Amino acid sequence: MVSDHFGARMSVAPALVLAAQATERMRVGSFVYDNDFRHPGLLAQEAATIDLLTDGRFDFGIGAGWLRSEYDAAGLDFAPGKVRVERLAESIQVIKILMVGSPVTYEGKHYRLKGLTAGFKTVQQPHPPFIIGGGGPRLLTLAATEADIVSIMPRSKGDGGGLEDADASAESFDRKVALIRQAAGDRFERLELNTLVQDVIVTDERRQAAESIGHEWQMSPAELLESPLLLIGSPGQLADQLIARRERFGISYVSIFERHMPGFIQVMERLRLQA
Repeated sequence: MVSDHFGARMSVAPALVLAAQATERMRVGSFVYDNDFRHPGLLAQEAATIDLLTDGRFDFGIGAGWLRSEYDAAGLDFAPGKVRVERLAESIQVIKILMVGSPVTYEGKHYRLKGLTAGFKTVQQPHPPFIIGGGGPRLLTLAATEADIVSIMPRSKGDGGGLEDADASAESFDRKVALIRQAAGDRFERLELNTLVQDVIVTDERRQAAESIGHEWQMSPAELLESPLLLIGSPGQLADQLIARRERFGISYVSIFERHMPGFIQVMERLRLQA
């Protein structure tokens, strides 16, 4: 999975296509495209192209945008969260129509299209799986009604300065899952729940490790050990934590950063043994 940020990093589409070309079964995905960086017609065309060139192994992650510093650096307007989510909701409607190969005429609050044919029929129909995530009620409600995979994260700060670390507790995730369940209704059982783990600490000294990072989070060591955003413990303990979190929250799709992969290999081995 490749994130969508400005800077000295690989662009999403070529990186994903290359990864798929080097493998046979591995799925690839955007995690996630910032809707405000592209017109929905262009984004539909790009996503459909990735789906074609990866033989239908693409998961399409898209979000409302949250990091103000990137907007400021690029000279883009960083609108209030409500407006960014409204734009995303309209964009998703347009993109889904374009991905079945139909032209779009659309008159919305943020987008106006007249017979646009920027997309084409995707390999996965009616469209690749949509990943939409966030931490606030507006974005989680949108994800519950439009996504195939809902990524649960802390709320982003209103000023665009980052994420609310204190919103990463297990209790916060309980409330978010309840909100998703209510908003999704009958489709909840078809959703897959995801989260992006922020830190993986492989250690036999769980409590001490939690205490060592306490200054970075607005939570106690006990809360840190329970947070779905953190994995702290021995490989066996981490495997048990993931299983327990699947049972409690329904999170079966876990993303980790590349830097954590070496320590996570042992966890994967233990999960395979327990499968």
